[in-house]
Amino acid sequence: MVAVMLTLASKLKRDDGVKGPRASNPASDSTRRVSVRDKLLVKEVAELEANLPCTCKVNFPDPNKLHYFQLTVIPDEGYYQGGKFQFEIEVPDAYNMVPPKVKCLTRIWHPNITETGEICLR
Repeated sequence: MVAVMLTLASKLKRDDGVKGPRASNPASDSTRRVSVRDKLLVKEVAELEANLPCTCKVNFPDPNKLHYFQLTVIPDEGYYQGGKFQFEIEVPDAYNMVPPKVKCLTRIWHPNITETGEICLR
């Protein structure tokens, strides 16, 4: 995971150097939002790595895309002990104003997870 953060962090530095002063047009506003999301994710992924319990593993299929990753949870206690549950997490461009989309890839009977894996927390 450290390599993922270093790859994206160096990309963000290069992009900031190439952009220079920000122009005020819709294209640069869109780029700025993605950049803000990615900057937040670099920090939050570092925090996640430091605080993730040993029963959870994070996988980044593409090390240049911190906004899409998979989480595997293998509980070591409770009703789901011994199970292996995989989740897909996608962080939208408007992140911090819009929450990440989380989908359970493992078929499971749980009151907050639909048959297709959508998670309802309301």
